[in-house]
Amino acid sequence: MSNRHSLLALLLATTCLGGTAAAQDTSVQLDQLSVEATAPGPALGGSGGNLSRGDGGTAATSGGGGGPSGITGYTARVATAATKTNTPLIEAPQSVSVVTREQLNDRNVQTFADTVAYIPGAATARSGFDPRFDQIFIRGFDVLTNQGIYRDGLRVIGSGFAYPKTEPYGLEAVTILRGPASGLYGLGSPGGILDATSKRPVFVPFGEVQFQAGRFDRFQGNFDLGGPLEGSDGTMAYRLTGVRREAGTFIGLGTNDDQFNIAPAFTWKPSADTTLTFLSEFQITNTPATTFFYNDPGFRVSKYYMGDPRFAGLDQTQYRVGYAFEHKFTPDLIFRQNFRHYGLFLSAKYVDINSINADRSVATRDNGYQRNGLVQQTLDNQLEGHFATGPVAHTVVGGVDYARYSLTSRFGSYFGDSVAVPDLNLVTRNYGQQFIATPPLGATGRQTQDQVGVYLQDQAKFGNFILTVNGRYDSVFQDSRATPDSTVSRQDNTAFTGRVGLGYVLAPGLVPYASYATTFTPQVGLDRNGQAFKPATGDQIEAGVKYLIPGTNIQTAFAGFDIVQSSILRTDPTSITFQSASGAVRSKGFEVEATANLAPGTNLTIAYTHVDIRFLSQTAFDASGNTVSADGNRVSGIPSDTYASFLTYAFPPSSALRGLQIGGGIRYIGTSYADDLNTVRNTAVTLYDALVAYDFAALDPKYKGFRAQLNGYNIFDRNYTTCSFGFCNRNQPATVIGSLIYRW
Repeated sequence: MSNRHSLLALLLATTCLGGTAAAQDTSVQLDQLSVEATAPGPALGGSGGNLSRGDGGTAATSGGGGGPSGITGYTARVATAATKTNTPLIEAPQSVSVVTREQLNDRNVQTFADTVAYIPGAATARSGFDPRFDQIFIRGFDVLTNQGIYRDGLRVIGSGFAYPKTEPYGLEAVTILRGPASGLYGLGSPGGILDATSKRPVFVPFGEVQFQAGRFDRFQGNFDLGGPLEGSDGTMAYRLTGVRREAGTFIGLGTNDDQFNIAPAFTWKPSADTTLTFLSEFQITNTPATTFFYNDPGFRVSKYYMGDPRFAGLDQTQYRVGYAFEHKFTPDLIFRQNFRHYGLFLSAKYVDINSINADRSVATRDNGYQRNGLVQQTLDNQLEGHFATGPVAHTVVGGVDYARYSLTSRFGSYFGDSVAVPDLNLVTRNYGQQFIATPPLGATGRQTQDQVGVYLQDQAKFGNFILTVNGRYDSVFQDSRATPDSTVSRQDNTAFTGRVGLGYVLAPGLVPYASYATTFTPQVGLDRNGQAFKPATGDQIEAGVKYLIPGTNIQTAFAGFDIVQSSILRTDPTSITFQSASGAVRSKGFEVEATANLAPGTNLTIAYTHVDIRFLSQTAFDASGNTVSADGNRVSGIPSDTYASFLTYAFPPSSALRGLQIGGGIRYIGTSYADDLNTVRNTAVTLYDALVAYDFAALDPKYKGFRAQLNGYNIFDRNYTTCSFGFCNRNQPATVIGSLIYRW
């Protein structure tokens, strides 16, 4: 660790010395980097652009939770996720990416995990095709289970089997902050956070209707409409967004990917200084409770699906209600309060194959039945101030936030009971032809967590320097009860986390930087001595350079990082029936990113990531069930190298092909290990996506707003599996979705 801290000091010194030399040749002022929200580029009907103009400069709040702004095509110049203030991306002392609404439209993103498919540092599909959860890894760390997913600046909490799902059509943008963010947000993933910005009301009338159809019997309708309320004198606006989908999956056997989603929103803006936005959502989803296929020895996926349509399905109902309030006492003193209540109710039934006999004619099975309820509340109070102390300009934000969740769960299973769960005939594959009994549910278990945090941050600008310093103190209280009659297991943790980052303006739009940040994650449970696990802690050193080419909408960034997370759980080497908080993992690597809006409807993204994530201290099991050391091994399922680029081209109005937009993407996923013992590798795979769209206004102005769009994913139908933790899963085959869109 001392070598890493010495490296940080060297990086900071290099940044400062390099900046001092450059300062002799430039007179760049930091106020030239201040970026205001700009109108989106494409005109209505011109491309898959941001129809509602919701670029963060309209009804959204100006700081934490308000989302990115300064958007043109695929580029955004300002984001709030890294600092909870409106900060240009090139000034944030960490790696930040923004996926804009136009990019989501062009790629016709269908799942929240797919929003980051072309972003550096992010990996999905570690468990193959799995529509049940929004599982995403950043720099090798899981952000779902580590509570690193946010909605409008507030944490989306999940636990056990219950995790709220995010519908991408209801989003204005997704911001990815890579690296620890505990100094502002509290407990979370050392890999970073994903902040999804909800679509919000705007004071311009607009509307959109979409009808989609695709492979595997996929049919979907979307609508998005809103504008000012009549008779409100421009002080009130509304927005209503909805999705209805009925779809199968490539698994067949009655597996579904169905969804109903509706999201009303309302804004009251009685003056230029005060804004109150109400945000809500109701969603029902139905997906398979299992998406896995039986694994044969040697990390081979068989053709036998583990589930059964007679006892299947994960039904999840969720809702959220909340608000975002902002009041400007003066232009230099702003108060914000963001609040949300989330509720989730889940019922899951699944069947597993335990074993297959020698002649592969019969499979023995068990089943499981689970019901979960999750309720959570999150509240964030922020006060932002702007002032100067001599030549130093300060942007200070401080706040107090609170988060609470309560999870109830019940589980039942029939294991080894061939009457309740009859064997599967693998010759006839009699899926769905036999009655499978529902097991009785066990006693209700309950888990609650309360978190209170106090934070303070200063962004100081002096000369060409940009110094960002924040700190936060958290108290986390957790209660667990296995049954209503069992003893409550109480666990309390406190932690101080923070970040310090320094950047320097070498030239207009060119900012090298270095930063150091820390993180923590509470861990529920007891060790072999009956002591509560201490929280997992982590720190990161990051250095890089960001460049916004002056006079263009072209941004590039490079970042190198080194993250160590300590005190993670592992099997206790002295007693394998227990765990101990003595594990450690290290992730280091670098990322390269470029995003460009070259013309209306013509955009380019490029992303490359190299990550080396290894166990520093970990215990694993070999094929015989013996505990062995995994020290120095790579974490399974995380590719060492990934590359992704996506290009769209809209033919100009002077072209004979005006109205036509074409595009395509390439996603290279490098090799990774199939298990934590590093005995077998996943092979590298390259996937291709495609876009063809046509705006009918090019034929006649009376057709303005009509658009046809065709999206293909994995268009060459690459059949591949992904293995992690020693288990292998299939991935989505080639898929095509056609859309008919009308916008006004």
